[in-house]
Amino acid sequence: MNLTNLFLFLLAFIILIVPTGKHISKLIIHEKTICDSFFSKIEKPIFLITKIENMSLKDYILAFLGANLFMFILTYVILAVEGSSPSLAFNTAVSFITNTNLQHYSGEWLNGMGSRLALINLMFTSAASGLAICMAIARGILGYRLGNFFEDLTKSTTRVLLPIALGVAIVLVILGLPQTFETQTVVKTLEDKYQVIALGPAAAWEAIKHLGTNGGGLFSANSSHPFENVSLYTNYIEMMCMMIIPGAIVMGFGMAAKNKKQGWFIFIPIFLLFLLSLFVLYYFEKQGTPMFTQYGMKGINMEGKEMRFGLLASILFTDVTTSFTTGSVNNMHDSLTPMGGLVPLWNMMLNCIFGGKGVGFMNIIMYMILSVFLCGLMVGRTPEFFGKKIEAKEIQIITFLILVHPIIILVPSAISLVCEMGSSAITNGGFHGVSQVLYEYTSSAANNGSGFEGLGDGTTFWNITTGIVMFLGRYISMALMVVVGYSMYKKQSVPITSSTFKTDNLVFSFILFFIILIIGALTFLPALALGPIAEHLSIWG
Repeated sequence: MNLTNLFLFLLAFIILIVPTGKHISKLIIHEKTICDSFFSKIEKPIFLITKIENMSLKDYILAFLGANLFMFILTYVILAVEGSSPSLAFNTAVSFITNTNLQHYSGEWLNGMGSRLALINLMFTSAASGLAICMAIARGILGYRLGNFFEDLTKSTTRVLLPIALGVAIVLVILGLPQTFETQTVVKTLEDKYQVIALGPAAAWEAIKHLGTNGGGLFSANSSHPFENVSLYTNYIEMMCMMIIPGAIVMGFGMAAKNKKQGWFIFIPIFLLFLLSLFVLYYFEKQGTPMFTQYGMKGINMEGKEMRFGLLASILFTDVTTSFTTGSVNNMHDSLTPMGGLVPLWNMMLNCIFGGKGVGFMNIIMYMILSVFLCGLMVGRTPEFFGKKIEAKEIQIITFLILVHPIIILVPSAISLVCEMGSSAITNGGFHGVSQVLYEYTSSAANNGSGFEGLGDGTTFWNITTGIVMFLGRYISMALMVVVGYSMYKKQSVPITSSTFKTDNLVFSFILFFIILIIGALTFLPALALGPIAEHLSIWG
């Protein structure tokens, strides 16, 4: 992969999110979508079970939490029956229901058909739940009725995730990924010995794994395994799958608001944050460490990376998977240079550089409201957001949510570093050990799922603590942001005047960019200074 290919790939991303965003915008504002009559026939039996009518705020949140709780219990039982320990079954079920897919088990261990079916089901429903919540929040902001959670969950699956995943899976099979219900095969090697090779429905798994920003691998090596990611072509497809729906949600919001400019002026600062992370990551991985120079080697850090992908395709995948909070990896993040490892940490700490299915855009909305509020304070005017006044209730909730994210990362990290049950899992002493712990909880809180795999996290302590962080990191913010959206919906519209602060111009894009940067830096810079920054200085000092 070279810079020309990178440019063409990013251009393709920008082009594809426009029609996809148009499709999502119709789901947001309850308009007919493409092939509506066909999908309606598929959805009709489902809607016979659940009465589809507009829900109240309480009913919508309870339906969301209740459906997720039911799927969690069912998955926990299946995993426990198939051999998982209670703590591992808890961690895995929470991980997949929260769209995190943090794996404290070896991928090849997952060889039961029941557990595979349960987890691939959650990769659809967890992503669809995120999309449903995002649409509910967007409707409240834009003044549309809240809708029905079960309708949103179903249509997100049948009209977005399922058809695209089916097409992607077929393409991946054509490109060489296996697709079989067999869990393993025994082959005779050239050394005249026998070897057990794990198999599975890799093409179908990879499609929804990336399209739903899930990330959990069918094999331990994840997307660096040739059965999951066979070539540069599949690498491009998997990265695009991670990016397309989160990017399209941004454009879809602008289209639902009947203001395409709005979508682009939200897209610009978020895309610039993504490019900034990519540049920093590329610079430090290209630079390598002093060890390379000492032995007369080129400074490129290729440790933990696949030669068939090369440096640029590897670090692009790293930036994509942590910006779009997927968690899939095609190289080992534990082998990144200290400052290279800081970048995926930073992306997950911000948790709004596009982000996962719906949740990332939910955080963008949060920062947008905060930006408008701060600008209103500067000019002494009651701030307005899409024609509705921002008042104390919304700001109190958003301030609380901005504090929750670092608390559920930093507090467990501190506890794990000082107690024996946590620190005993650290396999690299010094500053890198701090980064390992910080990465594990940041990945859990951001519903990402990737890890610094040197950490020995397959213990009861880590299963329980990361499970709790995953649970809090997803459901607190999603439930409370629906409250914010509904609160905006209930407000009276105010007329737009010449003094109204507009959000569809470059000035707002500039403000949003720096608000996200400043809050992220003030919140997490001290923790980063103890981990990757200190490690970098100890190597180059």
